[in-house]
Amino acid sequence: MKKIIAIAAATVVIAGCSNMSNTEQRTLSGAGIGAAAGAVGTAIFHGNPIWGAVGGAAVGAASGYVYDAYKKEQASEYNSGYNAGKTNQKNQAPN
Repeated sequence: MKKIIAIAAATVVIAGCSNMSNTEQRTLSGAGIGAAAGAVGTAIFHGNPIWGAVGGAAVGAASGYVYDAYKKEQASEYNSGYNAGKTNQKNQAPN
């Protein structure tokens, strides 16, 4: 019975994330990783794992969002340089 519940939960989670944008996926991934790290970290130091998970999720979500902005900027610079090389013009990427 526990296997069926676990499989059903995994299926719902995977299907629920299929229509997310890159920003949403990176923010959610950061929140999940941060929650896990926060819960484990506070449990190791004999704190309340719930509060560690909440704090870790907040920090992780913010980090995931910032990482997404960085990756978008990086892609924009790459595409600008690629297009400049393709058309044999000077690169107009912001520095």
